[in-house]
This record gives sequence, C-alpha cells and structure tokens, in this order.
Amino acid sequence: MADTTYDVIVLGSGPGGYVAAIRCAQLGLKTAIVERENLGGICLNWGCIPTKAMLRSAEIYHYMQHAKDYGLVAKGIEADLEAIVKRSRGVAKQLNQGVGHLMKKNKIAVHMGEGTLTGPTSLTVKGDKGAEELSAKHVIVATGARARDLPFAPADGTRVWTYRHAMVPLEMPSKLLVIGSGAIGIEFASFYNDMGVDVTVVEMLDRIVPVEDHDVSAFLEKSLKKQGIDILTGAGVEDLKVGAKAVTASIKNKAGKVTTTDFSHVIVAIGIQPNTEDIGIDKLADLDRGFIQIDPYGRTKTKGLWAIGDCTPGPWLAHKASHEGVTCAEAIAQELGNKDVHPHPLDRDAIPGCTYCHPQVASVGMTEAAAKEAGKDVKVGNFPFIGNGKAIALGEAEGLIKTVFDAATGELLGAHMVGAEVTELIQGYTVGKVLETTEAELMQTVFPHPTLSEMMHESVLDAYGRALHF
Repeated sequence: MADTTYDVIVLGSGPGGYVAAIRCAQLGLKTAIVERENLGGICLNWGCIPTKAMLRSAEIYHYMQHAKDYGLVAKGIEADLEAIVKRSRGVAKQLNQGVGHLMKKNKIAVHMGEGTLTGPTSLTVKGDKGAEELSAKHVIVATGARARDLPFAPADGTRVWTYRHAMVPLEMPSKLLVIGSGAIGIEFASFYNDMGVDVTVVEMLDRIVPVEDHDVSAFLEKSLKKQGIDILTGAGVEDLKVGAKAVTASIKNKAGKVTTTDFSHVIVAIGIQPNTEDIGIDKLADLDRGFIQIDPYGRTKTKGLWAIGDCTPGPWLAHKASHEGVTCAEAIAQELGNKDVHPHPLDRDAIPGCTYCHPQVASVGMTEAAAKEAGKDVKVGNFPFIGNGKAIALGEAEGLIKTVFDAATGELLGAHMVGAEVTELIQGYTVGKVLETTEAELMQTVFPHPTLSEMMHESVLDAYGRALHF
C-alpha cells in the first residue's frame, strides 16, 4: 500500500512545484508531488523551453538566409516545419524525463492524477488507478495558469490558436494575426516572421511589450517593422469570424475605424488565467480574479496551506515560480522546527524578464517612467550596440542598453536592453541589484574585452557623463 501521509504535498509539478518539492526533500521533509499531466508543467513541456528550441531554429534559418553578410554562400535553404516541431518536442521530452529522474533521486513520491483539496492539508487524487486520499502537515498549491481565450472566438486548434497550438502547427500559416504583444505574442510573431509568414500584431495599449521601458518598446517596434511585421498599437480585435479556410478579423484602429482582413490563422496571446477553479481552494484562500493571495513567503490565509507561481500574483515567470518554491519550502521547514534555514521574502524588483524575439529583450527593476512616477530624481545612461566592437563583429549592431540610477544615492534602480544575447547579459545587473550595488562598484568592475558585456559598463558610465566609446 502506497504512503498517503507526508510532511509536504505539492499540487502541480511546474518550475515552481517541482523545485519546491526538491528543496523540501533536501531539507529532510517527507515530500509528495501531484501532477495531472506532465512532470515539469507548462514551462518545460509547452512553454519556455520548447519555444526557445523553435526560436533557435528560426534564428539559424535567419542567419543562413543572410549568409552573404558573413562572407558565406548558402543555397537552397528551406525550413522543414515538421522537423522543427520534432526537435522542439524532443527537447521537451528530454527535460520531462530529467524531472522524473530528479524526483526519484530526491525520493519524492509522485502521484499522477487530478488533485482536489478536501481541506487545507488534505487532498483527493483521481488518477488511472482510481481515487486516493493524501494528507500532509503542509500543502503547496502550484497549479499554474493557462492561456486566456477571446470570449467571442475560443481557440479551436485549427484556425484560432493558443501558444500550445502554435508550437505544434499542422501547417505553416500563410497570413498570421497575433493578438497581444507581451512576451508570448512577440516571440511567436518573431518565429513565424523568420519562417517567412506574413505576420500582423495587434496590441490594445499604445506600444508593444508594454511592461518594458518606453525606449525598448520603441526600438523593438522599429526593428520588427523593418523585418516586415505589421504592428498595430492602440488597436483592438472587435470580432473574429472563423471559416473552414480562413479567419476574418474586424480590427478597430487608433482612430476608431474598423477594417476587416482575412488571415489563415490567429494566435491569441492576451494573458493568462490561473488554474484555481475546481481545486477546492475557494473557501481556504482569498482569490483576486482567480489568483491566490499570499504573503511574501507563499502563505495563504489558512494555516498549512501555501501557494506559489502562476496561480498567485505576477510577474508570471518560471524563474519567479522556482524562487518562490525555494522560499516557501524553507519557510515550511522553519515552521516545522528547522533552525538552520533563513528564508528571504520575495523581492519583486529584482526579478528579470526576458523575451526571446529577434532582437531579444531583457530587463530588471524599474523603468525610467516608473522611477520618475515614484518621485525619484534619476540619472539615465544609454549605450548603443553600434558602439561595441563585439556586436559589430557578430553582425549584430542593432540594439541598446539603458540603465537607471537614483541620482541621490547611486542605487541601480533598473536596467533595460534590446539586442543580441541580452537575455544572457541581464543577470549581471540582477546580481548587482541584489548586492545593492551603486554606480561606483559597477564603474570599478573590469568587463572583459571584446564582449557584449562591455556595453553594460558603458551604459553605467554614460549615466554619469563618462562613456568612453560613444
């Protein structure tokens, strides 16, 4: 007979849930995880990782088409959609198996099935083998979220897609409409555009990637338009008529004029909906638009019941979920008498965001506008990729790095980048923020040459009127 009592049960095995379970196990807690679909959750199976595999294929295809720019000759280049999807699914499968291995290695019991809370620290799991009752001293809810549907045109997987359909397309779209210009919408717009598809992006707000700094949004919009993507900001899709061969979209522009256009496919990327219905949490925790309200350690209002990741308030990012998972596990261990753990509350200002379009976007902390709204006197530095030797040598001279400092204290408030490999560079500023660095330490740091990272140094220098190469 399988064990049914634990110190901790984690409901959901995404990057929040499985990391929380591993940390609980490391801290000597008897741990179980409940998963209804795939270990690793959406991020690993249908989100972050497989999309990056697809975007990598698109990036290489893009470079091959521009081989001439590098003094190379490449002829007869074609994209094989089936092979691209197969590679992406293979990457996801490999990582899914990796999570299974980590569960075994850390002696975490895995219960496959649909979990429903029957109390703050008990749940029923309905799986292939029927129902089983589990209980624990603490339960962590990590049920994640799903794509939000358009009320007038729910995704059908044929003509109207969510990100899941867009990752395993049965055919290449000829003319694609992307609704929403957050990270997911822009990544797919970038992928399909690189694949030669005619792409239109519609964004209700006045700029694309609206959570980013204004300068980054403006730079990215200009770059994507140059690549042939049609971008409509301050616009809304009023209606979609889905036919057998096409979708007719009624789009209202900034001026209020409605035009109708036919598209072969539509990707809906208008945000997420938390998976908190039918899991028995309604009376146990406070919900706001379905998101579970928690303290900075993951506690809900009910003792013994915790929540992390995309089913809680944003930013809805895999790395934020993983970090919350560790914090939550350590807070539970502390409550269970472990005196050696010292969990830190989540600092939302030090969570980096990355968008893997072409060019890439990355940021951490406050935008210039947010810093000014907060009443801060700021010093701002900008440095363009065109002033960096490595960027020019790479043939990637398009981009900029912007830093925002508190003029009074020199505190690094935020950093914002657009250009090649910025998703790898942003961590330097994130570490700086966590170490509470000022401009003085960043200026004193020696950055290796020739690297893209030198632009980070130059951007800091520029905020204080000391840029050397521009």
